[in-house]
Amino acid sequence: MPAKLSVNINKIATLRNARGGNTPDVLLAAQRCEEYGAEGITVHPRPDERHIRYSDVRALSKVVTTEFNVEGYPSEDFMDLVLETRPAQVTLVPDPPGVLTSNNGWNTIENASFLKDVIARLKEGGMRTSIFLNPDPKWIESAAATGTDRIELYTESYAVGYYENKKAAIAPFVETAKAASATGLGINAGHDLNLDNLNYFAREIPDLLEVSIGHALISDALYFGLENTIGMYLRQIQNV
Repeated sequence: MPAKLSVNINKIATLRNARGGNTPDVLLAAQRCEEYGAEGITVHPRPDERHIRYSDVRALSKVVTTEFNVEGYPSEDFMDLVLETRPAQVTLVPDPPGVLTSNNGWNTIENASFLKDVIARLKEGGMRTSIFLNPDPKWIESAAATGTDRIELYTESYAVGYYENKKAAIAPFVETAKAASATGLGINAGHDLNLDNLNYFAREIPDLLEVSIGHALISDALYFGLENTIGMYLRQIQNV
């Protein structure tokens, strides 16, 4: 089966917050994404609420009909939010409070006990869990030991290296994905995937289940329209 496309709508909220009010409407954008073929909606609320707000997560949890994926650092406020809203998937990201965008994966060895406790709480609440990881097989054994269902491969290094040497850029991701599959972990991916590099990634990564794409997709929608853009991204995933 082709990997699913989850659209990250953080940038819709960034545009809304720049002006105030409710234009563009985050809820309507999520519904339109689903109508146009997206198989999930992703959000990443941060403590300063500079894009997606906690209130958005609560409202979206009532209207998203595909798969709702909430990303973030598992602070107590974040944990209270997801335990209240019960998204289908919670993706744990080791973001410090002031970071502009996600920029690193978990050290699953040093944070093993912390992640195990967090994941146990989430799974007790009926949510699937995923851990944001750098592409290195050394993290896989300890990731699996936390009890997580999936990992999300942090794909920035692939996106940066794609234009110079795509085979070299993807090699550590293939190796890590194989190690994850061998332990029974599901594989997601995200960060800087776009219309140029997505098809090759989807073809080369074994057992890829889901990609989460926001910045590039929303930017492309300015040129091509949201419905057309989602179709373009789906074709990149499906034609593998």
